[in-house]
Amino acid sequence: MPRELVAIAPRTPVLREYDDPPLQSGEVRIRSIFSAPKHGTELRGYRANTKDQTSPFEGERRLHVGKGGPPRFPKSLGNIAVGEVIEVGEGVTRFKRGDRVFSHLPIRETHTVHERRLEIAPDGMSNEAIAYSDPAGVALSAVRESKICLGDRVAVLGLGAIGQMALQIARLQGARWIVATDPISIRRELANKHRADLTLDPIAEDVGLVIKDQTDKIGVDVSLETSGTYPGLNDALRATGYGGRIVSSAYYTGDARGLSLEGEWHRNRITIISSRDMSEPLRDHPLWNSKRLLDEAFQLLREGRLSAEGLVHPIVPFSEAAEAYREIDESPEKSIKLGISHEV
Repeated sequence: MPRELVAIAPRTPVLREYDDPPLQSGEVRIRSIFSAPKHGTELRGYRANTKDQTSPFEGERRLHVGKGGPPRFPKSLGNIAVGEVIEVGEGVTRFKRGDRVFSHLPIRETHTVHERRLEIAPDGMSNEAIAYSDPAGVALSAVRESKICLGDRVAVLGLGAIGQMALQIARLQGARWIVATDPISIRRELANKHRADLTLDPIAEDVGLVIKDQTDKIGVDVSLETSGTYPGLNDALRATGYGGRIVSSAYYTGDARGLSLEGEWHRNRITIISSRDMSEPLRDHPLWNSKRLLDEAFQLLREGRLSAEGLVHPIVPFSEAAEAYREIDESPEKSIKLGISHEV
């Protein structure tokens, strides 16, 4: 029987067996080739310990209100999958057996879905690049909202999947000088390969002080905060110049004592913008919406203007998926974006 990766309780991933359903009209069955999870949004549900769980978000008033109930498990894990069509149902017109396809799907060995949910994987586009279409969309939203101009100095704080994409998109947008920060050495090394001008370890160095000294004591024009940590946001406040902008694409949780709104925040008149690629309408509506944004991010990857080379790390076989998923939560310093290979 095929298996899937699920959490059966908070922070408890397992591989379990399931039955493939009968194929219905318009449906396609695919065999997974490559899968990947999201390290941010998805982990909140997996941990079941953030405000989303304890005080759910109410869409009408756009507030966290009330008290959450007990967390609901099991939960499917994973965000995107690339696969091969192995069976097509009656009436399917878009796909045939052998086609390589992809979609937002959980980590499991097979998928049975309506053909409307699938897209053809472009020839020559790697599985890793397809997996990066989601973080690239988040990063593109942040860079667009930052209004980075030709010649700007930019800081990227946090070099996970979104930060790595934000660095490259900021360069495409015309940034003259980009500094990137992360405490994890492999992330800094890859940022250097993807054209960061300077990388800093925020644990070992005073990020704000170094950046001010590297920019004639002015600071950067724009900071892109992708770390989701309060110390990271605090570094952005210290690194951003007078009248500059901070764009955060992160969801912050836990103890906020690493953040200080004293001093720099008040005196330097810094604008902080919250960015999210899926909150409609976007600020530049009606010309842009989430679909256009995500389509553009995908095309940048397809054209090679954004590179995912080396940025899916680690890549493990499906048989090791449960332990690997546990590690991205418990030992984040070991990963950038987890990849799951289903190839034998």
